[in-house]
Amino acid sequence: MPATRLMPSEEGYDLIELTREICDKELRPRVDEAERAAATTPALPRDAFRTLGRAGLLSLPYPEDLGGGGQPYEVYLQVVEEIASAWMSVAVGVSVHSLTCYPVAQFGTMAQQEALLPAMLSGDQLGAYCLSERGAGSDVASMTARATPDDETEPTAYQLKGTKAWISHAGHADFYTSFVRTSDDGARGLSCFVVPGDAEGIAFGAPEKKMGLHCDTVSEVHFEGVEVSADRLVGERGQGMAIALSALDSGRLGIAAAATGLAQSALDQAVAYAKEREQFGRPIGDNQGLAFLLADMEAGVTSARAAYLHAARLHDAGRPFTKEAAVAKLVATDNAMRVTTDAVQVLGGAGYTQDFPLERYMREAKVTQIFEGTNQIQRLVISRQLLKSSSKRG
Repeated sequence: MPATRLMPSEEGYDLIELTREICDKELRPRVDEAERAAATTPALPRDAFRTLGRAGLLSLPYPEDLGGGGQPYEVYLQVVEEIASAWMSVAVGVSVHSLTCYPVAQFGTMAQQEALLPAMLSGDQLGAYCLSERGAGSDVASMTARATPDDETEPTAYQLKGTKAWISHAGHADFYTSFVRTSDDGARGLSCFVVPGDAEGIAFGAPEKKMGLHCDTVSEVHFEGVEVSADRLVGERGQGMAIALSALDSGRLGIAAAATGLAQSALDQAVAYAKEREQFGRPIGDNQGLAFLLADMEAGVTSARAAYLHAARLHDAGRPFTKEAAVAKLVATDNAMRVTTDAVQVLGGAGYTQDFPLERYMREAKVTQIFEGTNQIQRLVISRQLLKSSSKRG
């Protein structure tokens, strides 16, 4: 269980405690069986999201008057960390859902916010974020999915055609926050739409067969002439890239928090085993080589947590946090890969078996270095932000 951390308010502390209770009662008892079953028969644990939604945990960082929890991002991210310590697939889903609501909350008109956000934030709905394509991952501007207006001057609807790839909740979502091309003007030709999940013409590919996060169902989303009302265009035509990049800053913090929760759980398992397992007449944790390994794992988890909380506090203060979000995502996910690998090492042969969840943690950690922008892309973001700020000072 992650150590108690300072909360910005009593309400925030209560939300963390509520999350821990739900994790202990509803998530931990079923995660191992559910993940094993989904490895062969993909299934999204929608009831787990409904449980979290009924508790108000799917809408924490959004305004209360629009159905949200009105909580600082700092609190929301710690909730994500707690969930990840119990069930990583669900934590990733919570982060994805929050990401899908962001464009409407930040760039939508008041009419769009009033019409769409209450349902999106109700706790009953689940969203999907359609940005990547097979040929457009890190290079978002090369996407080919397109929205064609019925009238160039005053459109009333758009017709969407194309395929999105690597989409969490595909086939299960109630709405799809989708980025598609509305002109051939490179990065300035992308736009954002909120597509209803029951719109005619949406189809889905077979679930991807992944090495981990089996309960995070992922597949392609095919827009086969999907007609979307013009009032579901978020922001202006051509503003899609700016919206996507802004959303990803916040989304990266969700992944950083989830990776930290995963690493914390791996560390907890390793410490417990090191205290109980005996060799040569004493617990293996008494051996300095292993004890120092545990100390390094703790330092990594604590550093990752500090990184995402620092970025969250900048976010809550309304200050720029692009660089800090990239740092947090880079530090937390690289750390999760390292800590889960070291935790398997602490358990030795036992850690390599499915008798313990550490082999699953190790597999789940890998993708955190890839999605929401690979860690190579994070280094690019960080370096560009550094050089930009240095030139301004000069």
